[in-house]
Amino acid sequence: MAKTQSRKPKKTSSRTSSKTSGSRAATKTAALKKSPARKAAAETSAKTSAKTSGKPTARKKIKSRGRVVAPTKRSRPKQRIAISHHREEDFKADGLRAYAKYRDLGIAEASSGLARAHVIRLIGPCNPEEVSKLHFHDVDFQMVYVLKGWVKTYMEGQGETMMQQGSAWTQPPRIKHLVMDYSDDVELLEVILPADFKTVELTT
Repeated sequence: MAKTQSRKPKKTSSRTSSKTSGSRAATKTAALKKSPARKAAAETSAKTSAKTSGKPTARKKIKSRGRVVAPTKRSRPKQRIAISHHREEDFKADGLRAYAKYRDLGIAEASSGLARAHVIRLIGPCNPEEVSKLHFHDVDFQMVYVLKGWVKTYMEGQGETMMQQGSAWTQPPRIKHLVMDYSDDVELLEVILPADFKTVELTT
């Protein structure tokens, strides 16, 4: 009767095992690379990464929105030099009041309507029924300077004031006022912005 010989299992070297697992991993990677789905996913990931890197950060966006834009300057009307010398014939009764004569100083034309300046002579004696009428001017600026004589005025919020030679005052836009009395020789310098404005008479 023959003896049964037992076979010993062959020892697998660690080198052979690592080679086998490395070979399997390489085969799997190659298979994944060849896969169309894997390739499309890789391309999509690359595109997304490129777009993200090209976009500005949220901080940059906030900074750009917070920039202050300098306001554009308004173009001013063209102006030229205006020279006016005293001449009696330049005092004309063609202004706002029938009881006054006006010497226009040429400012309205020279400033392209930006302002008006004239010397006013109030014709005496003062008639309160004609002169003392409450009104206001729709202007941006108005000032008066007494060149000669005196004038008594009333302004809303100020009351009655005696203005004499050398006196000056401003009248805010649309303030209610009137002339109460004046001397026979009174002369006033008046400057108004703009050159053309509206006057509104008020009933009392």
